[in-house]
Amino acid sequence: MTMIASLALMVFPVAMAFAAANDLFTMKIPNRIPLALVCSFVVVAMLVRMPLELFGMHLAVGFAILAVTFTLFAFNLFGGGDAKLIAAGAVWMGPDHIIDYLLFITLFGGALSLLILGYRNWVPAGALPLPGWAQRLHANKGPIPYGIAIAAGALVVFPATTLFLSLMS
Repeated sequence: MTMIASLALMVFPVAMAFAAANDLFTMKIPNRIPLALVCSFVVVAMLVRMPLELFGMHLAVGFAILAVTFTLFAFNLFGGGDAKLIAAGAVWMGPDHIIDYLLFITLFGGALSLLILGYRNWVPAGALPLPGWAQRLHANKGPIPYGIAIAAGALVVFPATTLFLSLMS
């Protein structure tokens, strides 16, 4: 594997992990992360000489997911940063792995939600000197950093994707 392929292979998991950490600590996913994911997808697609038709399908999947998640955002059911991150991840997944990606995000999101609800119910708010991010997680009916579930789902599915396998060869 060349050094360029090794670097390209690291972009997606590092960006997803960074987005998850950002969401946990700040409850925000900066726009530059989904933008970097989409731009790096274009570069990696060129690097592996992805056929133009398949490239278009990957982008179409991302736009479709963006349309759905922004509709959810408009109804205040999903965060804006989460909507952009899930769509940027969908571009990397493409049509062959989008269902797996969404399934794993749903499973990890459910587990994350249960974990945080348990934390809110069973850890007394004043029992420990919690840092600011942990206090935000403790807020009753407060937001859940869903970027963690998105990143987890992405990282589980990524090794099976065409891009990953192309970079490994």
